[in-house]
Amino acid sequence: MNSKEILQNHISKTVSLTDEEFEYFFSHFKLQSFKKGQTVISAGDKVDCEYFVISGCLKAFFINDEIKMYILQFAMPTWWTSDYDALYNQTKATINVDCITDVEVLCLTNEDREKLCNEFHQIEHFFRWRTNKGYIASQKRLLSLMNNNTKKRYEELLALYPQLYNLVPKHLIAAYLGVSRETLSRLYNSH
Repeated sequence: MNSKEILQNHISKTVSLTDEEFEYFFSHFKLQSFKKGQTVISAGDKVDCEYFVISGCLKAFFINDEIKMYILQFAMPTWWTSDYDALYNQTKATINVDCITDVEVLCLTNEDREKLCNEFHQIEHFFRWRTNKGYIASQKRLLSLMNNNTKKRYEELLALYPQLYNLVPKHLIAAYLGVSRETLSRLYNSH
């Protein structure tokens, strides 16, 4: 499938658009390609886009004052990513987004998203639904971090996203789980 078909398939799981409406919606996206290791958003940047992943995998992460990386999200095909605080509040980015693999994304500006939402109830409904799903996933992850030990969090991640384990280096999975690479190795080898 090409990028247009992938987005159309993704949207159609939530809302119905006529072909003409979808063509108009799609016309607001810009296809971009990034190479493995390339930065999409750096802390301190102005952020004016969110990205719909067509192929590849990105990571959204924060580096604290002690230079420790915390991964907030892996973004795989049909996932969306950005620094949403910076995007919606028009502040400087506090997180980074870069490419774990070569990546193709569709970029939608905040201005165009707002315009589309004002013009089409169905588009507004889609973005509200997507935001709600993202909030629920964040809440579940936070509760898991507060409630579960490393082994349980590792098992949850493996069950939800088994493809990550062939796609993402283990040190990044460890950073996502908030543990050392060595701790993850012990868990990984026990499966």
